[in-house]
Amino acid sequence: MEIIVLLKRVPATESMIGVADDGKSIKTDDLKWVVNPYDEFAVEEALRIKQTHGGTVTVLSVGSDKTAESIRTALAMGADKGILINDPATVNCDSLGTARVLAATIKALPYDLIISGMRAVDDDNYQVGPAVAEYLGIPHISMVIKEEISDGIIRCHRTVEGGTFVVEASLPALLTTQRGLNEPRYASLPGIMKAKKKPLEIKTLADIGLSTDDTGNPKTSIVGMKFPPERAGGKIIEGENAGAKAASLVKALVEEARIL
Repeated sequence: MEIIVLLKRVPATESMIGVADDGKSIKTDDLKWVVNPYDEFAVEEALRIKQTHGGTVTVLSVGSDKTAESIRTALAMGADKGILINDPATVNCDSLGTARVLAATIKALPYDLIISGMRAVDDDNYQVGPAVAEYLGIPHISMVIKEEISDGIIRCHRTVEGGTFVVEASLPALLTTQRGLNEPRYASLPGIMKAKKKPLEIKTLADIGLSTDDTGNPKTSIVGMKFPPERAGGKIIEGENAGAKAASLVKALVEEARIL
């Protein structure tokens, strides 16, 4: 079983995010960066599938030199090798451009299953995994909380509003992970030491047969970023008794809040 995991490096959710001077990006100088949490589920599930069915786990990412650190984290968890597409032309890629780069890389690799987080916690748009499947022309099952593989078929339980669907697809296929699928393992000290010796290829767009024209025309762009307006302070309703307070509350909802 040849498994490819798509991975993204994102700011840690506890980081204090600030808007950069250009008004279109975030300040990155003091941020802590981590593996996207949903991609951690993907790495863990790939390792469990490998344990059951054998094969190899390859971690694939698009990013800067620093992204190699996140790939090494996945290698320390137990993945076998990593590939990083590091090219200046990918800096301003939108989700579809990133998916095009990932798909072009995957076309040159053997694979039976691709696993991706259902979303990245920074841009939160759910697009990369499904778009990669579309570019490759393979089935895609999203928001998976359980999977089983047998005789070239993957059977997945996926969450929907108010319930769960059970969906089957023939391999090769791509699935995206949802919370509840597994509990990602921590990288052990021996795993961290081994990760330093595992292969990590660094490639450019030219290496995967793409040019700047393939990624330089994003379908979307960021017009501006700003924080939501601060909430006004609450109001304490005064009154001699519960009835008086209730009357004051209703009056405030009608005359001030204007929601009644």
